[in-house]
Amino acid sequence: MLDQAWALNDSVALRPEPFGALAYDFTTRRLSFLKDPALVDVVRQLREHDGVTETLDAVGVPRSERPRFRAALQRLADQQMIVPRSPQ
Repeated sequence: MLDQAWALNDSVALRPEPFGALAYDFTTRRLSFLKDPALVDVVRQLREHDGVTETLDAVGVPRSERPRFRAALQRLADQQMIVPRSPQ
């Protein structure tokens, strides 16, 4: 599922924090904590790439860390913080 193109949901705002960022969905009022600055970079760059793998490559996420990042992105997708989009 995460091999397709994704983007931050238009109803979600990211607020930078020392630990990473807060993601707030203005539609559902759901709040999520992104506790890794690299994950914040990945989420911000999702729109710029045709898939999660390309985004992880662009951010420089080591292969050994990718399962953890994919799990975090899957949780964000389940919460509709990130949504599928058409490839560029």
